[in-house]
Amino acid sequence: MNKSLYALLPAVLLAACAQAPIQQRPATAVSSDPPPPVARSPRSDTAPAVALPKVDLTPEMLYDLMAAEIANQRGASAVAYSKFIELAERTRDPRLARRAYEIAAEDRDDEKAMRALRLWVQSDPDNAEARLNLARVLLATGHGDEAEPHLEKLLASGEVSITEVFSQINRILARDPDRKGTLRTIQHLAAKYPGVPEARLAVARAAAAAGEDDLAVTEARAASKLKPDWELPVLMSSTLLAKRSAAEASAELKKFIDANPKSLEARLAYARSLYAEKKYPEATAEFHSIERSAPDNPDVLFPLALLALDAKDYPNAETYLKKLLDTDVRDRNPVYLYLGQAAEEQKKYAQAREWWKQISRGDQYFPAQARIAESFSKEGKMEEARNFLHGVPATSNQQRVQLVLAEAQILREANMNKEAFDLLEKNLDKLPNNPDLLYESAMTAEKLSKLDVQETQLKKLIQLKPDYAHAYNALGYSLADRNERLGEARDLIEKALKIAPDDAAIIDSMGWVLYRLGDLPRAVELLQRAYEARPDAEIAAHLGEVLWQSNRKTEAQRLWRVALTKSPGDETLMATMKRFKQ
Repeated sequence: MNKSLYALLPAVLLAACAQAPIQQRPATAVSSDPPPPVARSPRSDTAPAVALPKVDLTPEMLYDLMAAEIANQRGASAVAYSKFIELAERTRDPRLARRAYEIAAEDRDDEKAMRALRLWVQSDPDNAEARLNLARVLLATGHGDEAEPHLEKLLASGEVSITEVFSQINRILARDPDRKGTLRTIQHLAAKYPGVPEARLAVARAAAAAGEDDLAVTEARAASKLKPDWELPVLMSSTLLAKRSAAEASAELKKFIDANPKSLEARLAYARSLYAEKKYPEATAEFHSIERSAPDNPDVLFPLALLALDAKDYPNAETYLKKLLDTDVRDRNPVYLYLGQAAEEQKKYAQAREWWKQISRGDQYFPAQARIAESFSKEGKMEEARNFLHGVPATSNQQRVQLVLAEAQILREANMNKEAFDLLEKNLDKLPNNPDLLYESAMTAEKLSKLDVQETQLKKLIQLKPDYAHAYNALGYSLADRNERLGEARDLIEKALKIAPDDAAIIDSMGWVLYRLGDLPRAVELLQRAYEARPDAEIAAHLGEVLWQSNRKTEAQRLWRVALTKSPGDETLMATMKRFKQ
């Protein structure tokens, strides 16, 4: 046949599509994310058409084209890709290379995508779309050195805008495995465009991804200076500053919103930063101010509901949560969860259960079932609570364990520690290496003074999961609380702190073991830090005791009184106060 392949190619592909029954491609097992977008070039309407090679359309080639497209329509993407890439390599036609790339992109197969894109660029070297996509995939797979010349050529060509190139770079940094290498690449590219805010932000994002927070803040601030009304740089710099100081983050945002009062995202971030500083009245006032301009915004209603709930302002909490249900909030489960909590805290247990029963399958489902059972137990209906949990369908061992732990918790709260321990041991017979069952069994064994069992379970757990911080902490704290093997207790808690250095419970344990070892100043310092992070009754009991023994009795008394007001029935706190006759 003498007809040109390229004259007939569009018709061939359309014919193939028409003949093939369209079936949905099976979902990939790699990721649930959408396939990476094809970066588009503005060239298509204005640039001259690429010179295409002359190849005759043979019957064999026509058959291969149709077979490839039909295979793709029927879900056999691997077969389709192989056919298109083979034809592209044989004919050097950029359109076939592009088609191979599109199939690889849908399958999220970066190696195949790179092969097709390299061929597309070779066969159409002036195509900005091909080169931009190739650079994007190279960056995303850690080939920054190879991506750099493609990006430089794009930036110099004028085929795409400088801001578009750097915006594309920003969108893909999260996928990059070689973050230090990408930072070097982006810095080299951006150095030629110091006055382009998108270039500075690209450096900032690459620096943040590489763990270079100081550089990231500097570059984000430089982008803000170049484009003072742009939200993204200040949101980024404030997020990074919040790691070391909520106050610094607040100041960064406040300065921006003073100059840009209509910036909704920055105002929301500012309100959240005030909350992080525990400036609850100021945070509430800021959210209320935002609500006046965005009354149906879920990002405003939800924090207002939580602030009201935290303040035990149940009518307002319920008003905001119910209003959320009238918006287009994506996930309604957390709203049902907190509506149930508001009812539960008012001892409206039947109403709480009605809210929790509306929670659908997902992350909140099993915690909701546990809370339904717990609400029965709070009404003294222990048999109903246990029967309810036994009726919850579970399809995996993980789900079954969650239900067992919920039942054990209900039994412990009813001082039925022997029944809780027996339940956990029974399930450990079925799942002897389950970390959660081992930990809860050990904690329950301690309540029954089965200290040898507790130690055995925790040591087994540490052997199975050397990074299980709370196993080290539980064993170390148990020894310290009994004033036994204090050197070993300190070593265990130090290991826990290395794994979870900011955990308030572990910091509390370290303060307690130092108290037992006689280092009162350091113990006070750590216990105060733990109490600031989590002001609960047990930490207050410990801190108060160490303050008392440090001749700071007035401080201890004041602390205990405040803690007792918040937790009037806490056994550890009441026992501590009784020992010191308070």
